[in-house]
Amino acid sequence: MRGIATVPTYVVMQPTTLCNLDCSYCYLPLRRVDQKMPVAVAEAVAASVDSWSRTARFSVVWHGGEPLAAGRDHFAALLEPFAAGVEHHVQTNATLIDDAWCEFFTERQIRVSVSIDGPEPRNADRVTRGDKPAYGRIMRGIEALRRHNIPFSALCVVGQPAPGLATDLYEFFLSLGCDVLGINVEELEGVNTRTNSHPAGQVRAFWAELLTAWRRNPSIHLREVEWFLRYAAAVLDGTADEVLPRRLDPIPTIAHDGSVVLLSPELAGFSDPRYGDFSSGNVLTTPLATILAEATATPWIQEFLTGVEACRTQCPYFGFCGGAHAANRYFEHGRFDVTTTDHCRNSKIRLLEGVLDHARDHQPTAV
Repeated sequence: MRGIATVPTYVVMQPTTLCNLDCSYCYLPLRRVDQKMPVAVAEAVAASVDSWSRTARFSVVWHGGEPLAAGRDHFAALLEPFAAGVEHHVQTNATLIDDAWCEFFTERQIRVSVSIDGPEPRNADRVTRGDKPAYGRIMRGIEALRRHNIPFSALCVVGQPAPGLATDLYEFFLSLGCDVLGINVEELEGVNTRTNSHPAGQVRAFWAELLTAWRRNPSIHLREVEWFLRYAAAVLDGTADEVLPRRLDPIPTIAHDGSVVLLSPELAGFSDPRYGDFSSGNVLTTPLATILAEATATPWIQEFLTGVEACRTQCPYFGFCGGAHAANRYFEHGRFDVTTTDHCRNSKIRLLEGVLDHARDHQPTAV
């Protein structure tokens, strides 16, 4: 894995900066401001995306703010320029989902992922602008999805990974009825400055317990477990070098104004005296395909690629991880050519170690 691919597998689109919640761990700087994406931005992105979708599966991920805060009419107008073969996904807090939105999702075959952090006591960070718990509104949105038989994924943020939590979480998501679950250990990034440093043994135990819970009833696609299983299978059959892509996916994030930030959506909306606004261009003036072809000319990306090479030479986990994410490097260390981050430790290194701990603790007893 060297360099950056010129064709992504998906793009992230920000239909609005506005969010109707005020979650404690949110990283977004403009979530109180309602800046909607003009249709001209979607048209410019579709010009590149539609050609890519003719040769391979391709996704557009709508991610805010809260995407549904853009309103159905405006959201429909943003979807219109894309070819029929493009898959659309929306990451939502579910509080605005009702029967009308469910019909919208069904008609346009939009795949839905809901942000929810587990049973009600685990959702204290997810609050409204009036500092009221959002759990009831989230669950009403999920109930609407279930009423309309719309399958959905779930994304759960864990602030304090510790023994005893994982089983509770997994049982909740089983009862929720989601088909895919992703676990994000809270990250220090953007405007969220809360520490994400945790004792290694505590985080390892969390991941080991989560695998134990999953093995008892593996009816949910558990994202982190599937990462590990894919890597472990490749190690066992001698193809570990093929797990990572040949080149990094650029993950272009298209902000509401058409500016393009690569590699880490979390960098959109921020600026730095050294790096500027992290943008590699704007689709209203330059085709997205051209921006991607010239990606390595962006100074901070050059520094990031230097950091990836440092990870490759220094970290024994590189084959599993592929190097620390750009946003975590920047928000934790203030630059991109550093290596290990707390996000690496919590969500990659301790994940791998925790699953191996589980394997050792559950190996068959010799007869």
